[in-house]
Amino acid sequence: MIHTTASIHPEAELDPTVEVGPFCVIGKNVKIGKNTKIYSHVVIDGHTEIGEDNRIFPGAALGTEPQDLKYKGAISFTKIGNGNTIREYVTINRATGEGESTTIGDHNLLMAYAHVAHNCAIENHVVMANSVNMAGHVHIESRAVIGGVTGIHQFVHIGQLAMIAGCSRIINDIPPYMLVEGSPSRVRVLNTVGLKRAGISAEESQSLKKAFRILYRSGLSLKEALEQLNLIPENPYLTHLSDFITQSLTEDRRGLTPGKFENKIKNI
Repeated sequence: MIHTTASIHPEAELDPTVEVGPFCVIGKNVKIGKNTKIYSHVVIDGHTEIGEDNRIFPGAALGTEPQDLKYKGAISFTKIGNGNTIREYVTINRATGEGESTTIGDHNLLMAYAHVAHNCAIENHVVMANSVNMAGHVHIESRAVIGGVTGIHQFVHIGQLAMIAGCSRIINDIPPYMLVEGSPSRVRVLNTVGLKRAGISAEESQSLKKAFRILYRSGLSLKEALEQLNLIPENPYLTHLSDFITQSLTEDRRGLTPGKFENKIKNI
């Protein structure tokens, strides 16, 4: 299961079912779970933990040093879950800072040449198209879809089931369930196709449509819009949207991406 040209440190921990292709390099502190397949010319370094049933395609580099001038050699981590597909020449850097981690959840698709920088967190079932470039400390929630050749500013938070069109420039937080496009990016519409594919009920989708109109079409200030959201019958998706917006304003975050027609979403 391990090609004769692969270089694997004797202290690396690989499940016996792991497949390693030609000319791969796997470092001392790497742990890889069962049924993971690593194709040719892959480099896995640092304190990197990879779960089960992953596929890692040629040229990927995982767990390498962060591209951060603050990094001074601290022991930090890369943690990758189960069932991920990591395509050609994807780079995932370990975290900056002692004991910190860059984390990838389960069942994500990272297409060719995508870059996941230090301290990023990607949850589950995320799709990142070709050449998406993430700066440090980006958080992407589950089932988000990021179009190709998109650049994401550091510390941006992207909500669940958000969809970002290709070639966008993301400098602010993206609320859950929204479709975003542009440079600078703007919230265009509700991601209704994504909601349907995720199995969200018609009633819950209607409540999110009402929330979208209040946030991006009413002309209300954000404070007034949040008050109006509280009048819509509660469901888990609406609650998550409201909490996301509130946290984006109160924490050390990037603020919210404005809408297509006005900029009041940024105003309290």
